[in-house]
Amino acid sequence: MLSKQKNTSQLGFYSSFEEQLSHSHPLYKLAHEIEWKTFDDSFAKHYSTKMGKPAKPIRLMVSLLILKQLRNLSDESIVEQWSENVYYQYFSGELYFCA
Repeated sequence: MLSKQKNTSQLGFYSSFEEQLSHSHPLYKLAHEIEWKTFDDSFAKHYSTKMGKPAKPIRLMVSLLILKQLRNLSDESIVEQWSENVYYQYFSGELYFCA
């Protein structure tokens, strides 16, 4: 089932998540170069809005595959590193850091 991204975090005291990142970081730049809507449009037909458990966002799944290939990581390793790396999370479309 296709799900929507939930906002369960809070902003930092003085700045947003995006403002805290270096805009010169390669993953920050790449996140803005990729046309993410193309992936959403292409893969949405494979998801149901009425059946099953809500799926993870398409951008998250695509970004994890890209990062896995770029960094030559295993499935387990990319998930572990994603939870610790703000740039990985930003690249995958998160608006707030998820610990």
